[in-house]
Amino acid sequence: MSHILLATASAELEHRIHEATHGDLFPLSLGPLPQDTRQLLSATGGEAPGVVVLDATGSTEHALELAADLGREFPANVVVLVSDLGTELALTAMRVGVLDVLSPDTPTPDLTLALDRARQVAELRRHAALTAAPGIVAAAPATPRGRVISVVSPKGGVGKTTVSTNLAVGLAKAAPQRVVLVDLDIQFGDVAHALNLTPEYTLPDAVRPAGHDAMVLKTYLTLHETGLYVICGADTPAAADGIEGEHVADLLQLLATEFEYVVVDTAPGMSEHTLAAMDHTTDLVLVTSMDVPGVRGLRKELDTLNDLGMFTDARHIVINFADPSRGLSEADVRATLGADVDLVLPLSKAVPASVNQGVPLLHSGTRGPVTKGLRQLVERFAPAVPNVRVRRSWVGAR
Repeated sequence: MSHILLATASAELEHRIHEATHGDLFPLSLGPLPQDTRQLLSATGGEAPGVVVLDATGSTEHALELAADLGREFPANVVVLVSDLGTELALTAMRVGVLDVLSPDTPTPDLTLALDRARQVAELRRHAALTAAPGIVAAAPATPRGRVISVVSPKGGVGKTTVSTNLAVGLAKAAPQRVVLVDLDIQFGDVAHALNLTPEYTLPDAVRPAGHDAMVLKTYLTLHETGLYVICGADTPAAADGIEGEHVADLLQLLATEFEYVVVDTAPGMSEHTLAAMDHTTDLVLVTSMDVPGVRGLRKELDTLNDLGMFTDARHIVINFADPSRGLSEADVRATLGADVDLVLPLSKAVPASVNQGVPLLHSGTRGPVTKGLRQLVERFAPAVPNVRVRRSWVGAR
């Protein structure tokens, strides 16, 4: 197992990471960050220990330079930063090769999880480096893989993107900077609008052959203020020409090795791209509206999945826009589907207002039955998410 090298001037942080690693820690003498990688690694004989934790508090720019240098000189090494800048620093850090950015106040159990993951990634990189060397064969360790949650629907207009964005935002609150949302509605994806983002790069950039490297891929991510990473949909349908199912498969495989949760917002129906996503999906969220065409369409999709033996134990059925006054009851829906419904979201005026403002309900802190239901969906995949109202930031707003 990879040991952890810690560079910090904080005795408190050293103590907390010592606790989180059960003592499997090599701390440098308390003080400012070393000037360069040679000085940083002098105490270990010039060899990187696998995981290096740099306390960037008060020296952010220098910490990023050290992280970039470590990545160039020791590609198998993993760098974790500790900083109180949070999401403000996260995307820049990721682009120089940092695996994770932790707050100085991160609870000890969360520190343990983050550092264990860093060790896993370090072991994977070390193995890749060994097997790449001539004449050396090593047993392959298990690849760390995140959960891939695809949100699908047989038809459009059922609120699928609303469910996807709220699920992703909710998961990002439980696992900051470890969640990515992919807009896989190839031609008419609207995730960027739903999150009030103006992305510099979009899905076509992320699936270019040159982007099939983790370091390069990270440069195409857009960071939301909740700590959620996003691959936004193409600007125009024409811009998405050339994206094939195999590109989608490669993208999701790579993201699953870098993130704890990968949420995929698919196009309506079962296109080539949606089927490719399903091949790499661990959990399927099926969404329909509470009307006859929607429910019948979902029944056909469920029948197809049952025939293929897919997701029998990992499907979550969500009925959206529920309104008994429209002539259908929940019992009618269950009888038509021939399956249990996991979540019913009532019709609500809060939803279109949220969509128009580009602020998901689980980010705005708006209370109501729909928000409660969306939180229950998140809790199917992650621990309970605190209901904390977040002040709206207009940085990067459209």
